Amino acid sequence: MKKVVIGLSGGVDSSVAAYLLKEQGYDVIGLFMKNWHDDSVTISEECPWLEDSNDALIVAEKLGIPFQTVDLSAEYKERIVDYMFREYEMGRTPNPDVLCNREIKFDVFMKIAMQLGADYVATGHYCRKGTLKNSDGSETYQLLVGKDSNKDQSYFLCQLSQEQLSKTLFPIGELTKPEVREIAKKMDLITADKKDSQGLCFIGKVRLPEFLQQQLKPKTGKIVEVPAAFEGYERAIPSFSDKNAELEFYAEKPVYHLTDGKIVGEHQGAHYFTKGQRKGLHVGGTKEPLFVIDTDVNENIIYTGQGKAHPGLYRRTLFVKDEEIHWVRTDLALKIDDKLAVKARIRYRQELQEATIYKVEGGMYVDFKEMQSAITEGQFVAWYIEDDLIGSGVIS
Repeated sequence: MKKVVIGLSGGVDSSVAAYLLKEQGYDVIGLFMKNWHDDSVTISEECPWLEDSNDALIVAEKLGIPFQTVDLSAEYKERIVDYMFREYEMGRTPNPDVLCNREIKFDVFMKIAMQLGADYVATGHYCRKGTLKNSDGSETYQLLVGKDSNKDQSYFLCQLSQEQLSKTLFPIGELTKPEVREIAKKMDLITADKKDSQGLCFIGKVRLPEFLQQQLKPKTGKIVEVPAAFEGYERAIPSFSDKNAELEFYAEKPVYHLTDGKIVGEHQGAHYFTKGQRKGLHVGGTKEPLFVIDTDVNENIIYTGQGKAHPGLYRRTLFVKDEEIHWVRTDLALKIDDKLAVKARIRYRQELQEATIYKVEGGMYVDFKEMQSAITEGQFVAWYIEDDLIGSGVIS
């Protein structure tokens, strides 16, 4: 009998995943990850990880599977929390959920599972795994979107490797969320009606500004409103000598200075804000709401523009440096001067967008057919062929 260790989070998705594995005849062990907890920034009075681990224990007892808690706080702090602070300090916007999957669930956690003699690790993610047989008898694994397009979580797993996928199972990938809840109700699982967690990956219900303020001290700075008619948007389009020159042109970000607009308010630290953000600016009196179009952490200035259609929010092309490119499907990796038509997204839940990826010296351009709003440095871009997530990278 094959042994599977499932990450039981105390939510409905992993509970039903554990039940399905047991039904399929696997020898299942439930493990709850205690990753990080800090009372000073949690939103609710109760201790969320304790409540979640209790729910996970009750589910394990109900299913008749062994259960234990593993404390990964030290690794989580080092690989996720410290990384987040570093990124925000540099004025980038990290995605801790993607990192948590790569560094914690499918690395540290997977190693623990293998030490327990597991053949596979399973999670309650809404995505699927495909297996392609190669002519030499080896196998290539696919990371496929979940059947429930509303809940598809393939984006969060965009940094997984062939090695990690070979040892992973996604039991609920073929189901929709309502079907998962239905199974949980039928099995009378305590998590059947439990709300989905909204916090950072495994940190629980955390207020991000307070979380950041622990390490990144508040520092008063100016909020500048840049007009839609800013001359930096009116660049004449040159005739391009080659495709690379064109891509470089469209990937170029406008550079703002204090004199490019009017000062409309103050903020407590540019590193707390991200492109496309609307809340938290506390500036009134504008015809349309202000959106962050850029942050300058060195000068501690936030640049904003009025309305969702402000040209400062839009760009067609982005760049990913060589060291930040990751191929899930290593067999499809591009060589220099190769290009490939794909669908891509720059954030979770964004509709897939038509794009072409171009491999050049030093990195790769992702060139979208339509202009994209709030392309944000530090976030991940993931590219797909049909249902197959084939690669991803950190936006430069």
